[in-house]
Amino acid sequence: MDKGMIALGAGLAIAVAAGLAALAIGTASGKAFESMAKQPEVSGKIQGLLLVAIVFIEACAIYALVVSLLLLFVF
Repeated sequence: MDKGMIALGAGLAIAVAAGLAALAIGTASGKAFESMAKQPEVSGKIQGLLLVAIVFIEACAIYALVVSLLLLFVF
């Protein structure tokens, strides 16, 4: 295979995944802060759930990074 196309695909894959992860984290954080402002008595529970959600979103971005690195170094 052509190395240039593989590098382009790997770069595009991680760029899209990182952009979507950043968008998802921003949206989740905004909604969590909005709900904490409306109901401050449950802010601890919301904060814990937000951290779990951020971890799962970042895991998806890390999977995209692993796939990109596999594309670069295996093929």
